[in-house]
Amino acid sequence: MCSPIACRVCGKTTWTGCGSHVEAVRATVRPEDWCPGHSAPSGAEQPAKRGWFRR
Repeated sequence: MCSPIACRVCGKTTWTGCGSHVEAVRATVRPEDWCPGHSAPSGAEQPAKRGWFRR
């Protein structure tokens, strides 16, 4: 089941879950409050991911 969640970038509403119920979530949110989506940040903006065995 999908549910609404705040976007980490803009704070507007987006969805989380399986993806099969996105339209049901969108039906509960005003269009101007829905997150338009964002492009992926470049490598310089992404936090470094550290593996279990990396120092």
